[in-house]
Amino acid sequence: MSGIDVGEELGARAAQARALALLRIRSRALAVVITPAAVAVVLFAAGAQGHLGGPVWDGVRWAVLGVAVVVLLVAAAVAVAVARARPAVSPTVPVAEEGAPDLYRLVRDLADRLGVPAPSAIALTPDCDSWLEDRTHRSSRTYPSSGEAAPEAKNSAASEARNPAPVLVIGSPFLWWMRVAELRAVLAPVVAGTDSSAHPDIAAARRFVRGLDAAVADGAAPGRGALRGAPVTFAGWVARLLLRACREHAAEMERCVAATASMRAQGVDYALRIAAQEQVGLAYAGWDRLLTRVALPAWRMGRWPSRLDAGVVSALTELSRRDRLADGFTSRLGERPACDLLEEPGIADEATSLLAARLFHGGPAESGPDWAPVDWQQYPDEVVDRKWRTEAARLHRVLDAMGVPPASAADPAVPTLARVMEHLAGPGEPGEELAAGIGAAVARDDAQAPAPGPAQQAPPGTGPDPLDLWGPDPLPLFPLQPPRTGTELLADHVAAMVCCAAVDTAGAAPGLDWLDGPALLVDGERRADLAVPVLSLVEDGDPDPLRSWLAEVGVRSDKPVRLV
Repeated sequence: MSGIDVGEELGARAAQARALALLRIRSRALAVVITPAAVAVVLFAAGAQGHLGGPVWDGVRWAVLGVAVVVLLVAAAVAVAVARARPAVSPTVPVAEEGAPDLYRLVRDLADRLGVPAPSAIALTPDCDSWLEDRTHRSSRTYPSSGEAAPEAKNSAASEARNPAPVLVIGSPFLWWMRVAELRAVLAPVVAGTDSSAHPDIAAARRFVRGLDAAVADGAAPGRGALRGAPVTFAGWVARLLLRACREHAAEMERCVAATASMRAQGVDYALRIAAQEQVGLAYAGWDRLLTRVALPAWRMGRWPSRLDAGVVSALTELSRRDRLADGFTSRLGERPACDLLEEPGIADEATSLLAARLFHGGPAESGPDWAPVDWQQYPDEVVDRKWRTEAARLHRVLDAMGVPPASAADPAVPTLARVMEHLAGPGEPGEELAAGIGAAVARDDAQAPAPGPAQQAPPGTGPDPLDLWGPDPLPLFPLQPPRTGTELLADHVAAMVCCAAVDTAGAAPGLDWLDGPALLVDGERRADLAVPVLSLVEDGDPDPLRSWLAEVGVRSDKPVRLV
């Protein structure tokens, strides 16, 4: 037996020992519940046999019986609350087997090489991570039978009926950026975890902990009245006590499970996995920049990019070109991408892109006039130009509300950049007042925007809404950025006004930078040096750096600017 086999065996035994410790906690809780009833049975049995007689013992017997009944009723209520609580399920896009037969075949072949049960289904998530997720709870069983593992991948039909294999959740950026061999190497430790999931003790311990966690979440949920919420709150308090007792054992069990899966996977593409881990870190960096710099401005304008996963390839290719540490990564692009394992990668990309918009921004569940998909080719006109002109129009509305006069050398009937510059360069602290006005205007516009509502009834065959299991929690679930300050908003609006003036008077054009989002193109080249002169004007009231920049680009600040 090799050292890896010995370590795997030790890790599996340690995980099972921790699982048994968790089940013992459950058994002790049950023992505490039935102790008063057991004592009552003993007392009544003794009385029936002529022992412990007299009025005192009769009173003790009936008192203990009353306590036992109350304890059993309370325990039953807590058990029902735990059983009815819905465990947390990650929002994902399900992938049916008919839509990705090659991907299912890859995962099953990988499971066969590892000697573990194959996952029951595959789903995509707009995140740079992959994991196994137990969806055996009745509220989570949304996958069709076509997504179940093939019969040859089942070790025991009876065992899998009791403990179905978990769902394999794959980060969608991985499919577009990684090659097929890299994806297989990265998924090997994840798929290896199905072996522990099939163990009855570990599966029971996980269900116990997840049920307690769901009961705690239900007990903390707002919106219930005092009478209706008291039992659920009490059940959540009991579940929290049990979770505290389970915390160490549960954490150690999962650590041992992960270590065991990692050791088992060392026999499959281990050398390639080391290189593929570099791609995981690179994909995370590119995905984060794409969401925060490129997608977020579009979401704020009521547009959601429908090809985010394809965009991450362009973003990472651009990062590879700029960063010397990433040299050579683009040479991989000649190999077969993992997204080829999907029959319709464009449909999957669109679904995960919409889910990302809902998770990170809070957009509606369906497209509409104020929430429409946008292709990357349309991004400069549909997002960048509209963003600049919308912010420039808001800036002038605030100036009008403040009674700021037009620029001295400009037509008073048209909006100009000179008006903004003269006001910010004036005496006192005009920037602070204007920043406060901009912040209030942005807050009003956000408040007037339609709130994201629940999805309408899905057409037959399209599957349930990925966010149904999250209940009434407000969107977005995972905001990308904290609220911007008034000064930051003012700087963005002044920069937008400058960009509008450059487009209207100097022949510039809106563009898209894959790593930095909206960009100003002058003679086909991106100008990334606008932020410093704008900040000098906004924060210090010094217009000279911006005047020099305008003169260099050829922008006329006294000419009218077209607004929305």
